[in-house]
Amino acid sequence: MFKFSRLAALAVGLFLGANAMAAGQLRIGTLAPKNSLYHRQLMEVGEAWRAAQGDGAKYVIYPDGSQGGETDMARRMRIGQLQGALLSVVGLREIEPSIAALQNMPLLFRSWEEVDYVREKMRAGMEKKFLDKGFVVLAWGDAGWVRFFSKEPALRPDDYKKMKFFAWAGESEQQEIMKSLGYTPVPLETSDILPSIQTGMINAVPATPYFALASQVYNTAPHMLDINWAPIVGALVVTKKSWDEMSPAAQEALRSAGAKAGLQMRTKARQEVDEAVEAMKKRGLQVHKPNAEQMKEWNDLADKLYPRIRGKMVPADTFDEVFALLKAYRSGKR
Repeated sequence: MFKFSRLAALAVGLFLGANAMAAGQLRIGTLAPKNSLYHRQLMEVGEAWRAAQGDGAKYVIYPDGSQGGETDMARRMRIGQLQGALLSVVGLREIEPSIAALQNMPLLFRSWEEVDYVREKMRAGMEKKFLDKGFVVLAWGDAGWVRFFSKEPALRPDDYKKMKFFAWAGESEQQEIMKSLGYTPVPLETSDILPSIQTGMINAVPATPYFALASQVYNTAPHMLDINWAPIVGALVVTKKSWDEMSPAAQEALRSAGAKAGLQMRTKARQEVDEAVEAMKKRGLQVHKPNAEQMKEWNDLADKLYPRIRGKMVPADTFDEVFALLKAYRSGKR
């Protein structure tokens, strides 16, 4: 009996100690490179949280995809190995599929103003959906427009049918749609892009200019198609479990710092897109701008994609909501 009581007390002590440790610790994963804009903003968020949480608070960032791809990080948050992550839609849709409406609808958004308008209109409802799934959204950010980088010049949609495309490993629906239209997707994690294009496993990469510059992809794929295919949208989320374990002061500090970081990420990332293109052009990047006829072919392709995306990659009700919001915005009924 004595031994059982001691063992029980030890188990309770270990359990309480583990809870105390979890309450004072935030481990955040991201694909963003170390010392990048996104990494620096995450560090500032951590400083604000640590100061409010008090002595013993520990905040650790895992950059460069060291915790795996975005689907891996979503899984790690669910089992408690991470308390938060800065994710693009690729990872966020593992938590809440409707978020795909902000990124997986090609050539739909014509400007950042349209992206901002739709996101803000949908924001409260979207954050409630994440909360219902056990996650608190702290910041909304973006990383620029997706452009196509390839080894050979290409201007028309059909030009890319000869190429092997990088596709995110977790987006099987997108791969099926690409195949049905005559394209060849190669599912990979983001960390595999550079070695794969260097070895010829792929020869075309949909990526933001900032990513192409930071990863040096443009050295092997020196041709960029200058169209705003889709925005890369993301968010910083933490698990509701870790949120509930924080003091009210720490919650307030984290929410405030997150909102500030989101604004910085959106503002500076958009500026860095143009800067990245100019930097790559000085080092040999060739930029190809489609003419009116070629652009019509791209818009026709997008029109073919929408019925395939609706209800498959993007929930039908959310898809319709985005179209309605854009229609209102463009008609001036804001």
